[in-house]
Formats: sequence, structure tokens, C-alpha cells
Amino acid sequence: MKKTIFITGTPCTGKTTVSEVLSDRLNCKLIKINDLAIENDFVLGIDEDKGYKVIDIDALSDKVSEIISSSEELTIFEGHLSHLCSGADKVIVLRVHPEILRVRLEARNYSESKIRENLEAEALGVCTAEAFDEYGDRISEIDVSDLTVDEVVDLIEDVIFDRREFPAGEVDFMGWLI
Repeated sequence: MKKTIFITGTPCTGKTTVSEVLSDRLNCKLIKINDLAIENDFVLGIDEDKGYKVIDIDALSDKVSEIISSSEELTIFEGHLSHLCSGADKVIVLRVHPEILRVRLEARNYSESKIRENLEAEALGVCTAEAFDEYGDRISEIDVSDLTVDEVVDLIEDVIFDRREFPAGEVDFMGWLI
């Protein structure tokens, strides 16, 4: 089955863990967007203020399109930049309540400014909004706050095989900002 799925979300929402379990379960190809960008020298530099790698999204998207066109199997692209690339059949945005996200970000020793930025992005649904701009109703937004990895994988599998839908806009953490 040739199908391309992007799994995206704010850092620490569980993308990598879930994608690894899902790809093992479905015996499909998993490509980590961040690794792809680094391996292909798409890093343009470092944002001096935020400390993030600045990625050439156009070059990354071209590489993703190249991989998709040569693939004949189910392929999962994982990473918070994946939804900025073209070519997905479906985009799945993982969402986590900001209070849970804070604990995860702190456990990774993110700076307070980086934590705040990611919490605000999560509360505002930035990844969902960006994905919606490109993919419209081909995105699913799943609140994984109170779910186990296996429960999340089950839901994503249901989305991939058209058994369930999680339309954008149903997850709302805006109240956390107020």
C-alpha cells in the first residue's frame, strides 16, 4: 500500500516514540525529518536568539517529495517540521495539554524561554494551524494527554486506514493561556 503519513506536533508530544511503535507494528518505513534535514545538509545555521537550527524547508520538502515518489509502501515521516513539507496523504498532529508538556520539556532540560515558547505554541495550536493551511481536511488532531503509547498508536492506525477521524479544531488548550 503506497500511502504517506506525516506525524507532527510541538516538541515532546510523543511523535518519535509513537512513530517508532507504529512503524514496527505496520512494518513500514519511518523517516525522521530532523535526521533527513541534517543528513542532507539542509541546516542553514542557528537562530541566535532561540538556539534552533534553521532548516531550508524548500530543500527539505523537495527531498521528501523525491522519497515519496520513489516509494511503493506505507511511509511515515515524523517530526515537527514534517507538516511544512508537501506530499502527505494524511497529517496527524499530536497534541498534549501544556501542563503535561511543561513536565516533559523540563525533563529534557529546555531553557525557560524555550519551554514558554513551546507551551504557547501548543496552547495556540500552531502546528495544527500550519498543517491546516497546507492540508485542510486531510489532517487529524489527536489529544494524547491521557493516553498510553499503544492507545495513541491504535488511534493513528485507525486514521491511516480510514476507520476514524479527528478533525482539526476539536482540541482546545486556549484556556490554559488565560
